This record gives sequence, structure tokens and C-alpha cells, in this order.
Amino acid sequence: MSIYLGIDIGTSGAKTLAIDPTGKVLASASAAYGCHHPRPLWSEQDPDLWWGGVVQTVRQVMKTAKLKPGAVKGIGLSGQMHGSVFLDKSGNVLRPALLWNDQRTVAECAEIERLAGGRKRLIKMVANPALTGFQAPKILWLRNNEPRHYERLTQVLLPKDDVRRRLTGELATEVSDASGTLLLDVAKRQWSKPLLSKLGLDASLLPRCVESEEPTGTLTPQAAAELGLSTDCVVVGGAGDCAAGAVGNGVVKRGVIATSLGTSGVVFAHSDTPEVDPLGRVHTFCHAVRGKWHQMGVTLTAAGALQWFADTLCQADQAALRPSENLFEKLLVEASTAPAGAEGLYFLPYLAGERTPHADPNARGAFVGLTLKHNRGAMIRALVEGVTYALRDSLDILRELGVPMKEIRTTGGGAKSPFWRQLQADVLGVKVAAMQQDQGPAMGVALLAAVGCGEYRSIEQACSAAVSTTEPTKPVRQTKLIYDAGVATYRELYRQLSPTFNAIAAKATAKG
Repeated sequence: MSIYLGIDIGTSGAKTLAIDPTGKVLASASAAYGCHHPRPLWSEQDPDLWWGGVVQTVRQVMKTAKLKPGAVKGIGLSGQMHGSVFLDKSGNVLRPALLWNDQRTVAECAEIERLAGGRKRLIKMVANPALTGFQAPKILWLRNNEPRHYERLTQVLLPKDDVRRRLTGELATEVSDASGTLLLDVAKRQWSKPLLSKLGLDASLLPRCVESEEPTGTLTPQAAAELGLSTDCVVVGGAGDCAAGAVGNGVVKRGVIATSLGTSGVVFAHSDTPEVDPLGRVHTFCHAVRGKWHQMGVTLTAAGALQWFADTLCQADQAALRPSENLFEKLLVEASTAPAGAEGLYFLPYLAGERTPHADPNARGAFVGLTLKHNRGAMIRALVEGVTYALRDSLDILRELGVPMKEIRTTGGGAKSPFWRQLQADVLGVKVAAMQQDQGPAMGVALLAAVGCGEYRSIEQACSAAVSTTEPTKPVRQTKLIYDAGVATYRELYRQLSPTFNAIAAKATAKG
């Protein structure tokens, strides 16, 4: 029996799972690692951490499932999008990678729009505006701020594609992740030569670009030995984490929407054609499904906000946990004791700036409306509501653009909570289903590997065979009305506080 591995290079850790041809998960393993924040709103990571996580989790999966090296026929790669791994001509990493939630490139985004001939022309070329998280402004930042590194630069890779390099020796990416570089002609699914020329960037800096299920090479002898696999094992293109998660959720047709509550939050809609928001509020990227696209809104801090709360304010609770207990679950139970609307308490989840719909790297997190009546449960409830309001911002833009919405499929840490699923249904106003196997992006790219190795004729066929959902949670009308009013106040708070956020950021920059 053929076995397929899905490897996901996340922001906080790596995950590997093994599936059989029916999509049954035989084993999974995770390995955590950290980020470095040398300045406020900067975010970096050592690529060696990713490789260490891959080796650890692959070997653990092979051991747990008792698999022989030759049983694994294919590997699919997923990873955090937009990050930049800078390599010299010898393949050495020049500096720590800049991540998707790094906000240092405000000046470079303005430079890109100017060189492209304005925001509208840029969107026409690559379907998206310049955002601080994207890869292109990171390359320009290196050129503008670390010229000695830029002079030695010969290749720029996305995080999962640096892992591919170490697996196969090949320099390649695929269309879904490449869409988030800002350098891909999304409609044509190829690098944008006109934009590269305008930015003064050589096309040789970028790897070849393939479709997501397309094989990109086999394991080198060194990688096979380190992982305990065979050199016959094929590595397919894979996908950026959002598109990979959508494949794992079966979001491969119109009308089904995916939300993800991981470190960041995502609202994802399948599209049969490259439909572009002319205002650039939501992204238009290539889907991992050949010849298809997707529209996507992203909030930079979702379940990551709850993680921040737990790490910062709940250390005693963490220390007192029993081995069988989960702090997130306990905090969400505490949140459920507060009423909907948290008695007038609001949380703006902009702890790392914000992308959709504001594209504002200066946005800050805030609790607003605190009174002596509020306790910790109300604060947690307000936090979870604020994150879900941020998802609603993206969903309402998709509604405005005419995207059909029959059902939402939700994944990530927050999706495991019945309380948060109900809250999503009430805030978003659509029934919400969880996945029977919520394995995230790793499941999606394992299915891509199965397709690439000939196990299925198409990604749609693979999803039909392997993906199923729970009974959906329906909105409660009375609670929905509370949240319809609450989201209006939430949006007004950002509008009122935005000038203050800009002033705070200006002072922080001046001190830096």
C-alpha cells in the first residue's frame, strides 16, 4: 500500500502526517520552534529550525506508523506564506528569514506602487496591492537596508520551498504560494516579467514555478538517509498553507467557504476564474487546484491573540494544569460564562498590525469598554468575539463581491471548540461545520502528493474520497442580532483609534 506524507512548515512549529490512499491518518507528529522579534512588529526565523522540525516529525511518524522507507511514495509541502529566505550562490542562508507577519516594509510597499505606476496598475499586473507581509517588499528592503547581503543574493525562496531545496536539491515553488510574493501574474499563473522589470529585479532570483500537484524532484541520498525514507520518494509542488488547508477541507468548488483560526485567521473562497477586488481589500491568488483561483481575507492575529493572552496573563493557570488538561479549552469555557457582547467590552485583535480590510501595519490591539463589572471571562469572550469580527470583515467583502456562501468549513485551534464554532455561526450568519479529520494544511498537501503520484485523477476526486465534515452549527437568530450591532461598533472603534495608532507607531519608530 502506498503512503503519502504531508509536511506543514508553520510559524510556531512543523507538522507531518502520513495517510493511506483513502485519506486515513496513520500517524502525525508536531515539533515546536520559536520566532525572533528584534524590534516591535518585526518577525524573523532561522530556516534551520524548519529543517530540524521536519526531520524530527518525519522520523516520529515513520516510527509511530511502523512504516518502511519504501512505503512512502510521495511528499507534499505546505508552509507559512510570504516569508523570504535569502541565499547566496553557494546555497548559504544570508540572514534570518523575514516572515509573513513582519511589518518593516512600509516604505518598500510605497516604492513598489510608485515604480508600478500606481496601485491600480499594480493590481492589474498581479491582482493584489503591495502589502507589508508579502515577499516582494522584503526583497526591496534587503536591497535598501542590507546592501552587503543583497550584493551576495542569488536566490529568494518561500519557507516551504527552502525545505524542498533541502529535500531534493531543486529550486522550485508552486502557484498558490508564489501568488503571495506579489511577483506572480496570478491570471496567467507565471512570474510577472513586467513588474520584475519595473522593480529592477532579475528573474533569476526566483525559482521555477509549477502547479501544486506537479512533481518537483525526488529525495537526495542525504535527505533520504536523514529522514529514514527512500530516494524514490517524490516531492510535489504542494501549496501555501491557506490553499493547502482548503484542499484538506474539500473547498474545491464554489459556495463552500473556509475559515481558519490558527496564529492568523483566514477566510477563503474558491473561484473558477481570477476574480479581483478592484479595491485590493481581499487577495486573489491561484488555488492549489489546477486552473482554479481563490479569494482570501487575512487577519494577522486570530487564535494567536488567545495564545498571547494565555502566555502573558495566565502563567499560573498553565503551571497548575494537569497533564490531561488544555489551557485553551479552560479559557474558552471561562469565556462562555460571559454573555454575548461581553457587556459592552470590545477587543481589537491587531497585535501584529492588520491586513484585511485595513492593510494597516500601524494598527494596535486594544481592549475598549472595561468597567469594574468585567472579569477575566468577559475579557476572554471579548477577545474571541473581536477575532471573529475580524473574520466577518473579510466575509462581508466577499459578500459584497457576490461570492456565494452555502456553508463555512472551519479549521485550526479555534475550530475544535464548540463554543467558538457557535460564535462563528452567530457572528458570520452562516452555518459552520468542522472537519471529521481536522489535520489542517498537512492533510491537503498529502492529498496533493497522492494526486501527483497517480493515486487519484484529480484533486477534486481526492477530496471527494477523503474529506468529510461534522454536522453544521446553525446561527442563533437572537445572538446574531447582538453581533450584527456589535460588529458596527467594532468597526467604528478602529476608525476612531486609527490616528492614535499611527501616532504611537511614529513615536516607536523615532525611538528605534
